[in-house]
Amino acid sequence: MLINCKGALKDLSQPKIMGILNVTPDSFFDGGKYRDEAQLLTQAEKMLSEGADFIDIGAYSSKPNAEFVPEQEEQDRIVPIVELVLKHFPDTLISVDTFRAEVAKACVESGAAIVNDISAGMLDDKMLETVGKLNVPYIMMHMRGTPQTMVKLTQYDDIVKEMLFYFAARIAAARSFGINDIIIDPGFGFAKTLEQNYEVLGKMELFQMSGLPLLAGMSRKSMIYKLLGITPQEALNGTTALNTIALMKGANILRVHDVKEAKESIKIVDMLMG
Repeated sequence: MLINCKGALKDLSQPKIMGILNVTPDSFFDGGKYRDEAQLLTQAEKMLSEGADFIDIGAYSSKPNAEFVPEQEEQDRIVPIVELVLKHFPDTLISVDTFRAEVAKACVESGAAIVNDISAGMLDDKMLETVGKLNVPYIMMHMRGTPQTMVKLTQYDDIVKEMLFYFAARIAAARSFGINDIIIDPGFGFAKTLEQNYEVLGKMELFQMSGLPLLAGMSRKSMIYKLLGITPQEALNGTTALNTIALMKGANILRVHDVKEAKESIKIVDMLMG
């Protein structure tokens, strides 16, 4: 299960870790935490030293009811950070968390290796065409609406079945634009109730029918801290538990804030599964 990142093949049959580096002031967990270059580089170095295979940089918070960010502002936030990380850690494989084609293009031209789109091309009709021309791996997530409206769009007759149809359609659309390397993300916390998140996790192995790598992104999300009655800052233990379950259900990439603990989960599950 290989993807081509800047000419290097990454084998996802052995699970990988994607460390999260948010440069937004309003992210639900680490918003505003990395305010200057030194803090950003310290966090990037920490994640890389702990075993991150990718670093995912985002400049537009996608939490429920997130503040709208103009496209130029998003680009002005994210491109310098991509360039900064690569200047100091040139071998880093950077994923850019954006649903806007022009932002994705600018980041890839600045050295990013992967486009991570929460909308699977549904929020920018130029995204699939752009990614196809850029010839980079593409992470497509399941969601409905926008970060501002998704909390109201949680009505499903059969959520997993509808998600499988959604991915089949979006994969076909991506293939039509020449996108070769596709990773699918169930989108935990996006247009899903707490109960629906756990239903999707419980049936996550069904998404392997696509034959594509699976990304699980549950790090410190509300499906953990609301269930346990704690804060995101207290949700590391719950995150580790859910990451372990996701690995046993076929996750190929864990997208996390805490790399060391994710690495330990992978090692334990690898031993268990032989």
